[in-house]
Amino acid sequence: MTGAPVDGTAEAPGVTPVHGTWEPAPAGRWEDAFLTGNGHHGALASGTPNDDRVIVTHHTLVRPNGTEHARPPRLAAELPALQDRLLAGDHRAAERFTDGRPLQWVQPFHPAFQVRLRGPGAEVRGYRRAVDFTTGEATAACAGWSSRVFVSRADDVIVQEVEATDLAVCLDHRLPGAPAGLGVGHGAFLTPEGALLSLRARYPDSDRACTGVTLVAASGGTTELVPPGVRVTSARSVLLLTRVRRHTGDLDVVAESRELRDLLDGAERPYAELLDRHLARHRTAYLRVTLDLEADPTERALPGSELLRRPAGAALLERLFAAGRYHLLSSSGLCPPRLTGLWTGDWDTAWSGAFTNDANLNLQTASAAAAALPEVTEALVDRQLPDWRENARSLFGARGVVAPAHSDGESGYACHFSREYPLHLWTAGADWLVKPLVDHDEVRGARDPRTAAVLAEIAVFYEDFLTRTGPDGHLVVVPSYSPENRPANAGWGALDAAMDLSAARHALLTAARYHPERAEAWRALAGRLPPHRVNADGALAEWAWPGLEDTYEHRHLSHLYGVWPLDEINPYDTPDLAAAAHRALELRGAENHSAHGHLHHALLAARLRDAGRVAHALREVLAGGYFHDSLMSAHYPGRDVYNADAAHTLPAVLIEALVQSTPDRLVLLPAVPDTCPRGELRGVRTRFGARLDLAWNPDGARAVLRPGRTLRVELRTSAGAEPLDLVAGEDRVLTLRTR
Repeated sequence: MTGAPVDGTAEAPGVTPVHGTWEPAPAGRWEDAFLTGNGHHGALASGTPNDDRVIVTHHTLVRPNGTEHARPPRLAAELPALQDRLLAGDHRAAERFTDGRPLQWVQPFHPAFQVRLRGPGAEVRGYRRAVDFTTGEATAACAGWSSRVFVSRADDVIVQEVEATDLAVCLDHRLPGAPAGLGVGHGAFLTPEGALLSLRARYPDSDRACTGVTLVAASGGTTELVPPGVRVTSARSVLLLTRVRRHTGDLDVVAESRELRDLLDGAERPYAELLDRHLARHRTAYLRVTLDLEADPTERALPGSELLRRPAGAALLERLFAAGRYHLLSSSGLCPPRLTGLWTGDWDTAWSGAFTNDANLNLQTASAAAAALPEVTEALVDRQLPDWRENARSLFGARGVVAPAHSDGESGYACHFSREYPLHLWTAGADWLVKPLVDHDEVRGARDPRTAAVLAEIAVFYEDFLTRTGPDGHLVVVPSYSPENRPANAGWGALDAAMDLSAARHALLTAARYHPERAEAWRALAGRLPPHRVNADGALAEWAWPGLEDTYEHRHLSHLYGVWPLDEINPYDTPDLAAAAHRALELRGAENHSAHGHLHHALLAARLRDAGRVAHALREVLAGGYFHDSLMSAHYPGRDVYNADAAHTLPAVLIEALVQSTPDRLVLLPAVPDTCPRGELRGVRTRFGARLDLAWNPDGARAVLRPGRTLRVELRTSAGAEPLDLVAGEDRVLTLRTR
């Protein structure tokens, strides 16, 4: 689901090293391959002369493992008894609330194959590979050879052009972790353009398969079949067009090839013409927002691998901000980004390469509204609503919807649970997944009827679910789960998790704004929820239910959901709760140093105006070896486990440190880290409908607001608060002094 596109681009200067990265050597590992994608297809380009490999991926490529037939457990009839036991003090009762099935992950994401191009083995001189974020092109070149590849947002095809005299081309499924029982079939035949290659891979013990098709069109020379591929000799260049499809039964390869051949029909300069159509969509979206930290031009010119060895430099932050927006855009379209974005070179992806909705996906998409990328929220919600309804019925006997904590993109059923991770008890997911859609509506100043419909279903769920009361007369969220933590003195399923309270309140009050006819009832229901609790340490408690003790050493910060991404707790309207939330942040450990934990910490610190904590979290990630040479990130320090969390979340951290907005408030420079004392952020969207350009330095700042509607908002700076009147179509210039 998404709103209408955001028109216009940031007034960016010409393409600079900020808007791309490069390396002086081919990728030695698939993790270092440069990335391109259109939100459907992805490609990892190694840029290796004489034996080049482009790994092909697609969001729909998930391997059947049994969960494709799984449905949520039918536990609704047992729910009242569980609630009775939890309310009576049996704090481990929820650990028995299952149907006995073993833990099973969703269908794992996997690569399709690699397009392999072998050259004559010439000496490599003058090598360089690069990726241009403004075009989405991954290029590589040396004396006598060059390659360029992009994935078209306009035509949904992987386009590669190679300049080489002689070339052998084949589709190769042999990638790490490929199952031994994979049924592989190759096809090759000549066409008027050159040749067509196909590769069909049938999953073990399944009628499901994926088929890739590559059209090989040589300019000059001769093309001959050399099964399982082709050999091109004496050509000026070779153009390759590739698509992959996941399907049941057989795929009509002839029909697929006809579509690829149609793309070349009448084209005098096919690569350039395909690229032009793509750029109209990709470049416009990418350049809407830019960041310039006035980095040293000498550092800006360095390859990414060298910048990563200079973690304190502004040039690295600039490039990672640009790369993060590029990778986020490139991996979003059919779906939002997976744990690995849109890319993997290994069939054994960690955590199934799933959409993980209890922090990871949410963090990755954190910048979507402010960074003007509505493409990112084109997503799971519309397609999975029927499954979400079944979750609500089967698990809780309720109307409405409950989102799963994990999804493979195909199923939205809540099937992933165990004693340690009873994720089927988590009811806050739908609110978190819909929050970016609400933000986009606020940016545009128009309410998407699809967003309104989902919000109504979430509110209806709470009508049916919130039926139990505690001794104080407040409603109780029971059972309740705080991902992925538990009280120090209780079991994994508990009562009144702070996240569940915030999500229920937010969903009901937001739904009330969208549906005035139901507003009174939903606001009344929200008003019956208990307040947050402050524990003996002065910290906002992770569970508001009295007697449940906090567990501080944990990577997740679910209990501070009211601080970020919501606006429920903030230093301006709820200063006492904000102080308690800040204390909770101080007490939180890093546990296993997951990248998402550090950057989640930074987002919360920015909302709480703690620039020191923002800077510390950034240093942990920048100096901890979390980034590959591709500038895609890892889950753990030392480039351990390919994972998009850090790459996609970092832009959101920098934006939140510089600009925050609600429908009636603008906060400028709330938590500027010492890693970026000066710079210019252009094109940011506010939730009250204005574009914002901001330039700042240690002495002050200059902001230019371009409002799309007339209204008054509150302006918050280090000097305090004041009203700010905006008129649609009239620029408003603000000058701030900070010392």
